[in-house]
Amino acid sequence: MITRTLGNSDLKVSSIGLGMMGMSPGIYGQTNDEDSIRTIHRALELGVTLLDTASLYGFGHNEQLLGKALKNRREQAVVATKFGFQKDYSINGRPDFVRKSIDESLQHLDLDHVDLYYQHRVDPNVPIEETVGAMADLVKAGKVRYLGLSEAGAATIRRAHAVHPISALQTEYSLWSREIENDILPVVTELGLTHVAYSPLSRGIISGEIASFEDLTEDDIRRHMPRYQGENFQKNLDVLEEIKKIAREKACTPSQLALAWTIANGALPIPGTKRISYLEENTASVNVVLTANDLARIESVSPKDIAHGERMLEMHMKDVNL
Repeated sequence: MITRTLGNSDLKVSSIGLGMMGMSPGIYGQTNDEDSIRTIHRALELGVTLLDTASLYGFGHNEQLLGKALKNRREQAVVATKFGFQKDYSINGRPDFVRKSIDESLQHLDLDHVDLYYQHRVDPNVPIEETVGAMADLVKAGKVRYLGLSEAGAATIRRAHAVHPISALQTEYSLWSREIENDILPVVTELGLTHVAYSPLSRGIISGEIASFEDLTEDDIRRHMPRYQGENFQKNLDVLEEIKKIAREKACTPSQLALAWTIANGALPIPGTKRISYLEENTASVNVVLTANDLARIESVSPKDIAHGERMLEMHMKDVNL
């Protein structure tokens, strides 16, 4: 597996990571902890080191799952987790909540420190300087090695970085979600952060995993997302057909093409999956070489405004600090 340095840190991470959100119940349908742990173990065998979880995912379940998976394997992983959401899904960036959250996460993970600690969403009611100041104290205390932000805007990133070096910015980013390219990515590059891309396969649209609305189980949150609704969904599937054509010419899958595009654009994708077969397919994307001509062709079928329908529910979009 190809490795890279994570932003303003000395961490060496794989050029593709594993997003774990879907391994907890109530998100993308049914889950099985034993299967998920086997998938995590296979990821480590393949050289995938960046494992991404959050206190929000299952409200502790996901972190506990990762803790179990890392028994006797801690040295193989770069552990990233996130804080910021309370049990009522409101956002809290107050220093006392920062301190409480890391202690709970370390208990769930059964670790004495995490490698990368993100603020999951920016609290509009707390100055970012106060939140990051408290996060910096965790670095001094040895509970956290490096800091990150998730879905933060350009001005917020600058203010946070002035308090303590920020190593990574995590945002949704894919062929279907490119809103950050004009204003935010230039700041990420300027300040030396790594851009970590979640949902790089647009929650299953690009992979072809979901071919119709009926493929979504009753407890799958995608049933309520605008991109999966009626005409929006069909239009997105129509665009996928163009991506499939290019993928066939490159002798790879649409997922591998999309992930290779993400990497070529400087991001570190963390596609999520519960299945070993998809994990192996995703990690093989690091071997797909895209020429300048390939990138131009992909650009021609996937302009920045290509996606039909918002990437999240309106209630979730309001939490994005862009």
